[in-house]
Amino acid sequence: MASLKYFCELAPQYHVIAAGSLLGVAVSREKFSFPVGKAELKNLYPLDFEEFLLAMGQGELAEDIKQAFDADTPLPLLRHEEALRLYRQYLIVGGMPEAVLQFADTGDYLLARHIQDTVLAGYLNDMSKYNTQNEIKKTRLAYDSATVQLSKANTRFQYKLLKKGARASEFENALQWLILAGIILPVYRAEQIKKPLENYKNIDAFKVYVSDVGLLCAKKDIPAGDILYMTPELDDFKGGLTENYVHNQLVANGYRPYYWESERSAEVDFVIQRRVEFTVISGKAVPSLA
Repeated sequence: MASLKYFCELAPQYHVIAAGSLLGVAVSREKFSFPVGKAELKNLYPLDFEEFLLAMGQGELAEDIKQAFDADTPLPLLRHEEALRLYRQYLIVGGMPEAVLQFADTGDYLLARHIQDTVLAGYLNDMSKYNTQNEIKKTRLAYDSATVQLSKANTRFQYKLLKKGARASEFENALQWLILAGIILPVYRAEQIKKPLENYKNIDAFKVYVSDVGLLCAKKDIPAGDILYMTPELDDFKGGLTENYVHNQLVANGYRPYYWESERSAEVDFVIQRRVEFTVISGKAVPSLA
């Protein structure tokens, strides 16, 4: 990473792209530094549903969905059923590029699951590489608990569910490691729905979602058939899985979601601040929702 600074200063005619995992973790360690102002950091997310459709050769369906959304009209019934079938496939396969590639070529759910298991094993190895022995156990416990808490009626993250007597001060570093690594992503509660939402963020109240729905299903060892046919045994998990899917799509498309809840029982799962575009009318810039 340090060498990027010298490319910028001494050889600006070259355009250099470097890729790496766990950069969020690496730059937080004292022995690493990031060349501020000399390099631009981009986050690469798992494929979203639209990209999955394109990989599956369903670009026409993706376009139909866009048009139906823009026109606020339903898809024709047969088209809708086809979209739901592919949506359930996406829940199983997720957006890890290798898993999507292999599934698009073979249609084999077991092969996609094998790739996902390999990714999950890599996460565990990376936890060992970047953490002390004491923190490794906490990080794995936090990761396991994050996937379990999605099945709860109240999906707000609770430290007390990690283990008996667990407190935030004991596990917040482990949770932060997972967030920096991009393995899990937090959604904070907005106390008021006003712009900018960041001003009304409650840092002590948040939910946690897994970065990829396919990895979530693999972590929970859910058979592909249970997702394809939405068996009743998954009733307690369907809500959390659907929320995780929606969150992944919002993040992949550049939004930072929050959630809102009243003092009693009302709740909005996701609140986003939409981009504002400006349209020039008679020489004046007039804001309009994107």
